[in-house]
Amino acid sequence: MNQEKIGKFILELRKEKNMTQKELADNIGVTDRAVSKWENGRGMPDVSLMKSLCEELGITINELISGERIDKSNYQEKFEENILNTIDYTEKKVKKNNKVLKVTILTMLVPIITLISMFLIDVRMMRQNKPVIFSTWGYEYTPAINLHEDEIYLSIRQYLVKKGDNEPKHHNFEKTFVSMRVYLLEEKEKDQLFYVYAWVRDGKYYVENNELKKDSGSSIPYKFVVEKENNEYVVTDYIIPRDGSYYSEDIKNIFPRGVRNQMEKVYSDGTVERLGIEVEEQAKLYFHK
Repeated sequence: MNQEKIGKFILELRKEKNMTQKELADNIGVTDRAVSKWENGRGMPDVSLMKSLCEELGITINELISGERIDKSNYQEKFEENILNTIDYTEKKVKKNNKVLKVTILTMLVPIITLISMFLIDVRMMRQNKPVIFSTWGYEYTPAINLHEDEIYLSIRQYLVKKGDNEPKHHNFEKTFVSMRVYLLEEKEKDQLFYVYAWVRDGKYYVENNELKKDSGSSIPYKFVVEKENNEYVVTDYIIPRDGSYYSEDIKNIFPRGVRNQMEKVYSDGTVERLGIEVEEQAKLYFHK
């Protein structure tokens, strides 16, 4: 392994994220001196820190050890190369310090064995069409798991429509329509309890003088709690961020980091506009307009 190359890679990625050494250190639970040591090529992150460090920098462990971005076309080749480089690195460290021979061997072999084990487990899980446990290798794999996502999402939409329709109406035959983008579905208890993180856009429409009109609407991030009751999925609770000065803090407390990062782009990636179009199309279909 080339510590200097890896250090420069960490430095480059940190600056791309507009983070200081202290901010990166705080996020992964180390000191800024440790980050400085890595970036100067005078040390390597402990294996226990590699996963959290890679998540902060938006890379995989394979890329971290390589000290560069890796194309999927040569991902396996780089993985094997990194194993050999790590072994070579271990041997050099052992020769350099004979007094700590056994400790060094164990210290350097543990991450290698761990990485290989994680890789083999991932492959075995994918072959069995099961979820991948370790998000280590930079591939997104979604097996055909039985989470009944469609039923869960339908229960959420029905809940929001019913909630909107039960609110005071300002016009005759006013109707609520809902669209949403789901960012994450967490299974907290097997097929019994779920957390669903989504951006929801709704609108209340009515017809006047044969013209479709919109009364009101909202565009809000939600955390839904969905439970299975009598073999049906039911929304039992939801949380939304408060307005004003509380909004940023609530977003941080309610939503996981990965979800927050995606939600920050809803107004720039077209999400809000697409959801708005879906809501309007539902209204047009319902009112035959």
